[in-house]
Amino acid sequence: MTGRRRWSTEEILDTAAELLRTSDAESFSVRKLAAALGTDSSSLYRHFRNKTELLRAVADRILLAAMDGYRPEGDWKQRITGLALRLRESFGEQPQLAAVWGRYASSGTGSRLVMEELLQALRASGLPDEEVPTRYHRIVILLAALIASEAGVSTISPKEYEQGMELFRVAVLGADPERFPALSHFARDVRPLGADRRAAFEEILAAHLAHIEARIP
Repeated sequence: MTGRRRWSTEEILDTAAELLRTSDAESFSVRKLAAALGTDSSSLYRHFRNKTELLRAVADRILLAAMDGYRPEGDWKQRITGLALRLRESFGEQPQLAAVWGRYASSGTGSRLVMEELLQALRASGLPDEEVPTRYHRIVILLAALIASEAGVSTISPKEYEQGMELFRVAVLGADPERFPALSHFARDVRPLGADRRAAFEEILAAHLAHIEARIP
């Protein structure tokens, strides 16, 4: 009798990533992954102890991809900005996984590479060592929030996007000027959430880095 095929860890992660392209972490399950591989859940638990550990491993592969070929350039702010844009681009190619990273984080090699570069850049800024961990934590929270938010917008269908734009126009341009005077005043200039995402990403990050710079002795 021919034995059931043994799947490698990389093959399992490849299939998990594909499933997560069309679903979210909530609906993803080890059972669904096993079905896609044509095996049973117990065989996957030889590689990963639970769903959370599996999702963390999938997210870590995105971080590894972002760090592939990375070389730090410029001063500490340029290094952090360059790294942030690489993370944004990598998760932009697999937006469903951005929420996985924001929620489950990662503890693999990719995560350690990102942590190392951020910590080195912050230390190079001249911040006292005792402030570096806190500033690192704030930057990671900011990046995870911005990347997950942007990824959420990019996963909607063109039809859903158009419906959302129409609702936005109705809500803004049709606002009662007596009840919403400021909204009515700026109505023609207010941009929807999905507009100029890269510019907003860079501007918000730059403002945060300027705040850190102001604390350097």
